[in-house]
Amino acid sequence: MRELLLAGRRRVHEVILATDLDRAPVLDDIRQLAAEARVPVREVSRNRLDGQARTEAPQGVVARAVALPEADLDDLVVAHQGRPAPFLLALDGVTDPGNLGALLRTAEGAGVTGIVLPRHRSVHVTPAVTKAAAGAVEHLPMALVGGLPAALTRMSRAGLWVVGFDEGGDRPVWEVDLGGEAVAVVLGAEGRGLGRLTRQRCDQVAAIPLRGWLPSLNVAAAGAVACFEIARRRAVSPA
Repeated sequence: MRELLLAGRRRVHEVILATDLDRAPVLDDIRQLAAEARVPVREVSRNRLDGQARTEAPQGVVARAVALPEADLDDLVVAHQGRPAPFLLALDGVTDPGNLGALLRTAEGAGVTGIVLPRHRSVHVTPAVTKAAAGAVEHLPMALVGGLPAALTRMSRAGLWVVGFDEGGDRPVWEVDLGGEAVAVVLGAEGRGLGRLTRQRCDQVAAIPLRGWLPSLNVAAAGAVACFEIARRRAVSPA
């Protein structure tokens, strides 16, 4: 909620608070931000708020706002003067809302500049995703594409280095050579991994070596390792 008001990317019609909430600094921030944005704040009973919420176990705060704007892929791949080179996260068939929310939160923290999601056979931003993302949806431009393989081809033509992550990757993640160039990180769904066509469109496929008994990582955990390793390399490499 606080991030929704801070980002200012979309119009907020109303903020609704449960009357039984304990005092907390974040609630004071929400009230102040709402006042600055001239957004009405209304207090209702917990039962009434729960009835209006679209997520399970709402935390006593609900907002009515316009839908998130949809970004255009062609805008996400463009380098802007004075800003870091594009750093995109593309997801191939991730269908679990909790995983997508966690990935978005990780991506925002790692400095990802845009998200690319297939329009079909993939979860999009739902109330459950929004809750799991902890406000990250308000700061990340997201593009929906008809087919991810074709979108990866467009990224490559725009100058992005497309790096897929899969347990059968060609080299460990820490050996990926990026420099300071524009990059797209591609993650597949748990179990299936990267689709065949998606993998073919990657310039390189990296793996995250595991030292334990389990054969794979949750996609959200793998995304955290991949995004922050790429972020680390971009931070220490010349642009």
